[in-house]
Amino acid sequence: MRAIEISEPGGPEVLRLVERPDPVPAAGEVLIDVQAAGVNRPDAMQRSGNYPPPRGASDIPGLEVAGRVAAVGAGVTRWREGDMVTALLSGGGYASRAVAPEPQCLPVPDGLTAIEAAALPETFFTVWTNVFDRGRLKPGETLLVHGGASGIGTTAIQLARAFGSPVFATAGSEERCAAVEALGATPINYRTEDFAARLEKTTAGRGVDVILDIVGGPYLAKNIASLARDGRLVMIGFMGGTDASFNARQIILRRLTITGSTLRIRTIQEKGAIARQLEEHVWPLLARGEVKPIIHATFPLERASDAHRALDQGHVGKIVLTV
Repeated sequence: MRAIEISEPGGPEVLRLVERPDPVPAAGEVLIDVQAAGVNRPDAMQRSGNYPPPRGASDIPGLEVAGRVAAVGAGVTRWREGDMVTALLSGGGYASRAVAPEPQCLPVPDGLTAIEAAALPETFFTVWTNVFDRGRLKPGETLLVHGGASGIGTTAIQLARAFGSPVFATAGSEERCAAVEALGATPINYRTEDFAARLEKTTAGRGVDVILDIVGGPYLAKNIASLARDGRLVMIGFMGGTDASFNARQIILRRLTITGSTLRIRTIQEKGAIARQLEEHVWPLLARGEVKPIIHATFPLERASDAHRALDQGHVGKIVLTV
């Protein structure tokens, strides 16, 4: 098979096209002829040497794919050769073939292309488990999404709006603010205004119920100040660093919850449970066109370096490799 290898930690130029033996599905796994693979921020972190794959996972980057089942391992009951699936991986997606555990595969939603389907798993799994499970967002509650124009952000905005929640979203340019506004969120340009002051004014001091944060340390104090009573802060990234100082008394006084998670190291059983919830609650929305993946650009597999350059430069939605 063709695959993209990280020759050494570094910038996009360290990604190189190589040939490797086809993977063989173990018991409980499916082999997928990959048609498209999503490109995500964790891929860039792995490329730079800051996010090593879990033990036993492929060293090839790529956490999500869509394609046709080529073979199944022993014990697989749901999928058959020829089925179109999209799958969440622990690695190995930047290749013409990849293996995935059966529970982490989902049918391609009706009406979606392989390119669109490949943009689903990483962001939709992440948003569902963090916003609706750990964050417990309920219809009518307000959500603040940091990085609203990212793949995570555009997904979170759409899902929260689909389930009846008003959304605020931060973004770093007028173009990206316009993009999140088009998805139904109230934009806040973090380069020109203080998001905490804006929320204080807009909500008349109440704050928001849930915050989904990818920035980390520099935003922690303002996030806590921006939460309503019984509010929940869900942290899924530290793009701004991990060091922080804040008034911990507010956690007690306003009964706040600070939580977070990472997806890649969770068990197959845990990821499978998220997949079942998505298929029940979200896949019908995708099939009806009420929610959709936002695709910024596509690149052929051999141009993975260019895809990572686009990722590093910033974009709206997702970047996808075609195979």
